[in-house]
Amino acid sequence: MSKNYGSKRLVVGAHYGFRDWLAQRVTAALMALFTLVLLVQVLMPGELGYDRWAGIFSSQWMKVLTFTVIIALLYHAWVGMRDIWMDYIKPVGIKLVLQVFTIVWLVGCAGWAIQVLWRL
Repeated sequence: MSKNYGSKRLVVGAHYGFRDWLAQRVTAALMALFTLVLLVQVLMPGELGYDRWAGIFSSQWMKVLTFTVIIALLYHAWVGMRDIWMDYIKPVGIKLVLQVFTIVWLVGCAGWAIQVLWRL
């Protein structure tokens, strides 16, 4: 009788591990960079009112950066919530409902944020 030792291991699952771990780190770094850029602009000398706040977001590069950060935030939240639902909710039907609800909620939040951004 021979015993099979070695690297023949059955790996199951969706294989999201490293890709999602890396995506969360990259999106978190992008959001941190955006926060620093925004803080630098807000802490500049002068009165902080509506005109200055609107002026910060009036330049095209800031709109593009903000849009990119909104997308990164959505993906970051999706990966985190999906992992929570996959790890802690066992009934498949409830898990599916929660995932669909999460997607609808995140898309709604994105629409609201983009609408507010382009109103400035």
